Amino acid sequence: MKSSKTLVSLLVAAFLLGAAPGLFAAEIAPAGRPALRVGVTPNSPPMIFKSGKNIAGVEADCALALGRALGREVQFVEVPWPELIDALNAGKIDIIMSSMSMTRPRQFRVAFSDPYLRVGQMALVRADEKYLIGPFAASLNKRTVGVKKGTTGDLLMQQEFPTVKRKFYTSGEDAAKALKKGKIDLFINDSTMIWYLGGIYESEGLVVSPQALTDEVLAWAVNRSDVELLASVNGFLKNARASGELDRVLHRWIPRLK
Repeated sequence: MKSSKTLVSLLVAAFLLGAAPGLFAAEIAPAGRPALRVGVTPNSPPMIFKSGKNIAGVEADCALALGRALGREVQFVEVPWPELIDALNAGKIDIIMSSMSMTRPRQFRVAFSDPYLRVGQMALVRADEKYLIGPFAASLNKRTVGVKKGTTGDLLMQQEFPTVKRKFYTSGEDAAKALKKGKIDLFINDSTMIWYLGGIYESEGLVVSPQALTDEVLAWAVNRSDVELLASVNGFLKNARASGELDRVLHRWIPRLK
């Protein structure tokens, strides 16, 4: 962890939110072991985000657990989303744990762990346009879509609907505010973030469009040459699933998860 103060804050947050003990309990890393540098773009609640000065969310809990399993201190390294893979391949970070979908183009640049969560692209819309998507192609004509640059939602718009006007936002909160003001007609992102924003802004007239637009899996990424770390990460995931702790942390942060 970055400091004992950060560790204490994370543990207090875990207690208050009812996280299960065991896998996600922190331990002090043995002296001399290199820190595990975890690359994150903390603007995707509930997966990875900032709570005050601390990094929180599904990915943060899993990163701390992975560090514990490897006997390595965890250092969260904040990197802009478009630069994460470059930072990994340049040796500035050891692993990306930042709600990254496994895609074929990305597989040419990084080695992905086994998937840990299935998601899809979904849309946040104003309540009076809940069924805006359907049929999808026709409904987007002359619409303005908010996306995060370089995400699978952005790529979906470019590939399937190249004439649609896109506006870029660095956070879901900014996109939701723009949607409320009518600056965009919908915001497309991972289903985890869209459900989160739907809960936050439900009383302000924003809802989740019920149709998923894609079927994707999230995974963690390491350098393609780091075979040892990849094997360790997959072993960690196997144990976390078998113990039920991975499900518990997912249910803690994603209450709609079935």
